[in-house]
Amino acid sequence: MLLRRRATSKIALAVAALLAPTLLGTTATAAPATGPGSSVAAPATSSLTWQGCGGDIPATVECATLKVPLDHRKPGGKKIDVSLSRIKAADPAERRGVLLFNPGGPSSSGLFYPLALSGLLPQSVKDRYDLIGFDPRGVGASSPLACGTTTADERLTYRPYKDATFAKDVAWARDIADRCRNRNKETLRHITTRNTARDMDLIRAALGERRISYFGLSYGTYLGSVYTQLFPNRVDRFVLDSAVDPKRVWRGMGQAWAEQAETAFGRWTDWTARHSARYGLGDTPAEVEGLFWDIVARADREPLDLGGTRFDGAEVREYIRWEITHPSVAARTLGLLRDAAAGKPVPAFPTFVPTDNELASYLAIVCGDTRWPTAPAVYRADSRRDGVRYPLYGDSVSNILPCAYWDHPIEAATKIDNKVPALIVQNEWDSQTPLVTALGLRRALKGSRLVTVDEGQGHGVYSLGISACADDVATRYLTTGRLPARDVTCAADPLPAADSRSASPSPAAAAPARLPFSGR
Repeated sequence: MLLRRRATSKIALAVAALLAPTLLGTTATAAPATGPGSSVAAPATSSLTWQGCGGDIPATVECATLKVPLDHRKPGGKKIDVSLSRIKAADPAERRGVLLFNPGGPSSSGLFYPLALSGLLPQSVKDRYDLIGFDPRGVGASSPLACGTTTADERLTYRPYKDATFAKDVAWARDIADRCRNRNKETLRHITTRNTARDMDLIRAALGERRISYFGLSYGTYLGSVYTQLFPNRVDRFVLDSAVDPKRVWRGMGQAWAEQAETAFGRWTDWTARHSARYGLGDTPAEVEGLFWDIVARADREPLDLGGTRFDGAEVREYIRWEITHPSVAARTLGLLRDAAAGKPVPAFPTFVPTDNELASYLAIVCGDTRWPTAPAVYRADSRRDGVRYPLYGDSVSNILPCAYWDHPIEAATKIDNKVPALIVQNEWDSQTPLVTALGLRRALKGSRLVTVDEGQGHGVYSLGISACADDVATRYLTTGRLPARDVTCAADPLPAADSRSASPSPAAAAPARLPFSGR
């Protein structure tokens, strides 16, 4: 859920690059089911035309395009494309239905997510479901948005607050909002989570399914919960991994990152001090913390040369914020930062700059789902306060965004309050969608169950080698439909030994390798 730092596997990138230009097949608009909070009329149903995806994509993957209304209140009006992929159930005799995927973001492409996950999902799940990937409206191959942004605009979407630069931040936010509005006059206000959920129901109808099952990660948990609210009778088995609190969308979720990053930072400095013989970064948590903040101050005075890319203090803070849930990775990174601050050459640090489409589609959802404060003074005051409360990241997430100058949402955000069954899985020490936000979703989905991985680290749980116990619960639910009788706490699997990797790899080599998708 952040537009700078990404952990993306080579397979996901390669598949996306190959498939995106070669999608084939179109269809008329499919009929949505109506449900509470939905005012969508029902146009005529039509089947999808599936074809090979082209390039080097395996023949087991098929592609199609679904035409959906830009404005679901006007089903006969302008149409946009939603691009789909499918891997058919491996065992037709065991087939239950379809399993849709969303890998998060908002702005992540999900078109090839099933292929990227195909080596990780248990065979029992692949036997029972057609795996359906799709790019949400405005993303990737689905009538993509563009705002005309540049690398300079995109490198840090969440900017550190400073009195001296706040006026520039305000001007930047207004300029980005204006560019997005001017380039997407007809479409921008219709790129919302509620409309993507409606598109999901059109996908369901076009596939000829009475209900859908779903696996959503991070932002995908919010999209899935909105679907349960709009179309409760169309829900089969929903797994929501690393959960967003629907009451915190969206500014409150960003501020939750800052709150939880402080807790994670404290755990990390303690761990690093206990392993001082290996890393030499300080014998006490206070020494590790002091070294880190000394490096940040040094980078603020003069950006560090990290393998040819300059990082200022804010970028150093953000980099560590992502890594501290993987203590050994963050410790190695701090050692490299110390070397760079001393003028020693270090390997290149990847910068993970988002594309124009990623930034545009991210802002469309984050700014278009809910109303944001419009007065710059609110952002100034909040950034000053949160910079003191949460020094690692509080000033950045409370600073002004283009959302301050966005058009008002086309409709109110969805209030999630239902008894639809679902399974929520969550790492205890995830600082991106922290446990407190998963508890918020659990309260909103009263028919759900929560699986918490005790001392689980990182962002994402299911099929990622985090907890065999949590995987078993989720797989059993997907294959049998049985939810646990009550919420469950699972143990995390043992982490790899601290000496299982080279002592000083490059940051790219040291980065957590658990995520086979573009995670936010």
